[in-house]
Amino acid sequence: MTETSTRPWMRPHDWAEVVLGVVAVLSPLWMDTDNTAMWTMIVLGALIALDGLASLARPGMVYGEGAQVVLGALLFLSPWVMGYTAFNGAAWTAWIVGVLTIVVGAAAVPVANAAHKMAGSH
Repeated sequence: MTETSTRPWMRPHDWAEVVLGVVAVLSPLWMDTDNTAMWTMIVLGALIALDGLASLARPGMVYGEGAQVVLGALLFLSPWVMGYTAFNGAAWTAWIVGVLTIVVGAAAVPVANAAHKMAGSH
């Protein structure tokens, strides 16, 4: 584990989560959606970005990475659950951003665990 992974605002995994959340939030600006798709993307994207910011501020917060995985899964499933698969751009954005959020969140779990253990040893 590097020193960067234990310092606030330095972990690339968490910055990636923030960027993915912002992409989801802003995506209704450049693609066709209905009201349901738009608000689903905005709410889930905002939650992903906010959780990424919280993880950046507190690198040892392990449950934040688990929340990212859950939020990514919810975003991935949202086109089917919320019924907006007909809006190809919104659906594909949800699927791609959802999968990337799951991958980045899962990859950050060991880093967060190590930062948590390091913080507890002081």
